Formats: sequence, C-alpha cells, structure tokens
Amino acid sequence: IQKQYDAVGAELAKLDLALSELDTLKKTAIVTTAIVKDTVFSHYIEIQGSVDTKQNLIIYPEFSGVLSQVFVKSGQNVTKGQTLARIDDGGLGNQLAQMETQAALAKTTFERQKNLWDQKIGSEIQFLQAKTNYDAQLKSVAQMKAQVSKTVVKAPFTGVIDEVIIERGQVVAPGQPLMRIVNLSDMYVTANVPESFIGKIKNGAIVEVQIKSIGKTYEGKVRQIGNYINPNNRNFSIEIAVPNKDNLLRPNQVAVLKIEDYRKPNAILVPESIVTENALGEKIIFVVNTEGKEPKAVKKTIEVGLTSGANIEVKSGLKKGEVIIIDGARSVQNGDLVEILKK
Repeated sequence: IQKQYDAVGAELAKLDLALSELDTLKKTAIVTTAIVKDTVFSHYIEIQGSVDTKQNLIIYPEFSGVLSQVFVKSGQNVTKGQTLARIDDGGLGNQLAQMETQAALAKTTFERQKNLWDQKIGSEIQFLQAKTNYDAQLKSVAQMKAQVSKTVVKAPFTGVIDEVIIERGQVVAPGQPLMRIVNLSDMYVTANVPESFIGKIKNGAIVEVQIKSIGKTYEGKVRQIGNYINPNNRNFSIEIAVPNKDNLLRPNQVAVLKIEDYRKPNAILVPESIVTENALGEKIIFVVNTEGKEPKAVKKTIEVGLTSGANIEVKSGLKKGEVIIIDGARSVQNGDLVEILKK
C-alpha cells in the first residue's frame, strides 16, 4: 500500500508540473512599493512638566502694626520700588525726628570743637568726645531710619498685583501674607527626567512645549540641567525657558515637553507597520527583486533602531535606492511573484 501511495504521489507531482507550465494565469500578489531614501531623523522623548516663573512672590510685612494705607489693587501694574502699602509706625517717625535734631546739634558741637582744636584751643579729649557723640548720633539715626523703612511695603520687581490678601485697617505682623505680585515675562518649565537620559539632553537644546489647556505650542530652550539625582524616583530636573509673547502662560500650568535626544542626518526610515518578526526574533522586511523576468518579493533581515511616529529607523540590512513593499507586505512570502500597483 505504501509503494502504491508513493507511486500515485509521484504521478500527481508530474501532473502539477505539467499544469503549471500550461497555466498562463499565474497567481501574483498585488502590492504597492516605495523607493528607500535617506533623510534627517530626529527622535524625541515626551515628559510632563509644570510652568513657573521666578517672579511669583507673596509679599510679607517686616513690621508689626496696623495696615494704615494700601495704594494698589488686584490687577494693577506696578514698577520695582513702587510703594504698595504703609504700616502705622507706632511713633517711630517722631523718635526719628528727635534723633535727627539731636544729630544736628551733635554735628554743630563737633564742627565748633574741631575749629577750636584746629586753632590749638581747648583739649583733645573735648574734641574726641564731640566727634564720638556725633558719630553715635548718626548711627542711631541710620538704625531708626532702617526701622521706619520697614513700615513701607515696596514692590520687589516690576509686575502685576495678582491678589491683595489683607485690607486696610487690619493688624499685620511678619510672616503674615499681604499680597501676591507676579511677573509673566520670564516664564519657564520645570520637569523631572529619568537618569537614563543623562548626556542625551544638552543645554540650549530646542524643546517643543505643548500647553494643552490653551491649545498652544511654544518653542523653548533647555537653560539648566540638574546635577543631582533624586534617590526616590531616580530623576534629575531640567529647566526650559519659554517665551510668553501672547501672555497666556500662567504658573502651575501643565506642559508636555518633546525633547530631541537623538538625531541622524542620513537615516533610512520605513513604516513600522511593514516590519514583521520571525520565530527567532529577527526583524523582516520585503523588497522587490526586478532582475528576473517578473518581479519577486525577497525577504531581508534588518536591524532597527528608534521609532518616530509611524516610522522606524533601519540601522542595517537595507540600502538607499532599494524598493520596499508597503501595501501587501504582510501577505507575501519569500520568492512570491508580485504585481506592483501604481498609484
């Protein structure tokens, strides 16, 4: 029975060969192709950050007393050094006036004693006592002026009064917030980056900053890279300067950062969808061989790199100018005849 089975199989094989030679309608796979070209390839990492500004400050009083005057309101633009509020000095102004009067008298006494001493009249001890008394009065006046100056609240920088927290007539003390001042001209984004990217992010690198809450995308630059790895999350911090030309950025907005960490000027890219993997874990792609009478699909093993969008970088196994199969790449086998569909 086995011999009969083998004989029938041999006869069927001869019939199949004869039929294939007579068959004019050969089965071919219809595919679309593309010519491999080299191009500039950039890879980006995406991380989440937070918008902030160095000039976002809550102003606290340096003196205890009644808030006697408030010269600004929320939303008002102010300049650096402008007086924002005044605290009742509790009589320090009168004390300062008395000290200035005493200092003026000490000055007159010192000048007269000096004139006498220059003329060799009087004793040296009288001259030194007058000089010492005058110097002491000047120091007392300077100290009292420093105390009185703390009753005047001034703007530390040019900006906008975002909020007035305490109103006129309330008692204030150091450590109690008075108002918030914000300047939105120097905005930046902070983010934490995994330590595996150390060396890949450089100062001055261009960063795409997406603020999804307002539907805006900005171009920023890395201006600071942290030198410390946080042991809790194995991240380091970066700071990206972002222009705020349209004045829509606000502190604490959520930002999505796209940072370029790899760039190759003559990379070969192919659609990731046409790359398959065999049982050995090898990456496979099909190209078209047109050397014979009819084009055929030829399997090639490639080495891939990073992905960007729908494309993947081919590091080796594919050359510029080769024709790759796009549509139909997953349905052909090595050596299959193909018919190229022209778009």
